[in-house]
Amino acid sequence: MQYRKLGQTDTEVSVICLGTMTWGEQNTQAEAFAQMDFALAHGVNFFDTAELYAIPPKAKTYGRTEEIIGNWLQRTGQRDRIVLASKIAGPGEGWVDHIRQGRTRYNRAHLQAALDGSLRRLQTDCIDLYQLHWPERDTNYFGQRDFKPGGQAEFTAVEETLAVLDEFIQAGKIRHIGLSNETPWGIMRFLQAAEQQGLPRVVSVQNPYNLLNRTFEMATAEIAWREHVGLLAYSPLGFGVLSGKYLNGARPAGSRLALFPDYTRYSSPAAERATAGYADLARKHGLDCAQMALAFANSRSFLTATIVGATTLEQLRSNIASIDITLSDEVLEGIQAIHESHANPSP
Repeated sequence: MQYRKLGQTDTEVSVICLGTMTWGEQNTQAEAFAQMDFALAHGVNFFDTAELYAIPPKAKTYGRTEEIIGNWLQRTGQRDRIVLASKIAGPGEGWVDHIRQGRTRYNRAHLQAALDGSLRRLQTDCIDLYQLHWPERDTNYFGQRDFKPGGQAEFTAVEETLAVLDEFIQAGKIRHIGLSNETPWGIMRFLQAAEQQGLPRVVSVQNPYNLLNRTFEMATAEIAWREHVGLLAYSPLGFGVLSGKYLNGARPAGSRLALFPDYTRYSSPAAERATAGYADLARKHGLDCAQMALAFANSRSFLTATIVGATTLEQLRSNIASIDITLSDEVLEGIQAIHESHANPSP
C-alpha cells in the first residue's frame, strides 16, 4: 500500500480509501465486517462514510452505514488504526427530507446535531476528517454542467461554519475538516476565510473523478496541488461502468444499475462509447479495465486517495490491487487519445 499526507497535516492515509455507501443496502453487516477486515489486513487505513448512507438515501437506512462501522469498531478494537471520515448532509428538500426536513444549514445547530448523531452511531469520541457533503448554496454539482445565477440568495457564512468546526476541533470531536462536491470558488472561499480569520484550513475535497469525468483537472486540480487540499476521488469507476460489465446494455443481476436503473450519470451513449474505448485499450495491454481506471486515478499528483466501493470481496481485492499497477507511457497515451475524442461525457 502507498500512503500520502492529508493536506498539510501529519496524518497519513492509504491511497486506497474504503468507501462504504452500500453497507446497509446492497451489503449486510456481516459482508461489511468482512470488507473492513480485508481492507485493514491489506494496508487500507482510510474509511469514508456519511450520515446520509446507505445509498440510495431513504429514511429507513439513514445512518445505517455509520452504525455498521461503529459495531465493527467496537467488535475489533481497531479504532486507533483507522483514519475515519464522515460527512454532514447538505440541504435537499424533496429527496433528503428525512434529514432535518431537507433543510440542513451549515450553522451551529445543524452541525452539532449531525456530528453528535454520527459520533453516537460510529461509537467513537472523534472523527478524523469531517466533511461538508455538498454546498449549502445553490451551485453546480452532482453532474450539473452549468452554473445558473440566482436561486438561493442566502447561505451560512463560511466564517460561521469554520468557527463552529474549529470549536469541534478544540473540543476533540473532530481532527480535520474537508469539503465535498465543491467548486473552485467554494474551495478558495474556505481557504480565504481560514487565512483571514485564523480558522482551520480544509485539508481535502471529495469530488467525482474518473475516466468519464476529468472535469476536476480543468481548474480544481491546481488548487488541490498548490493549496494542499488533495482530491479524495469518489466514483473512480463511474458506478462500476468502467469495469466494462454494463457494455452493450448488459445489466448483471444484483449490480447497482440493475437494482437502481435511475443512476444514469455514467450511462449515456457518449459514456458507453468512451467506456468501450477504454475496455479495448485495457484488453490490448492485458489489463483489467477497472484496475486500469483506478491505477490512472491513483497516479494523479493532485490526488490524496481514491475511494473504492465494492459489494463483493473479490471486487474489493481487485480494487485494492490497483495500487500495485503502474501504467506504461503507451497506456497513458492511449487514455489521453480516448479522452480527447470523448471528453468528460459524464460530468
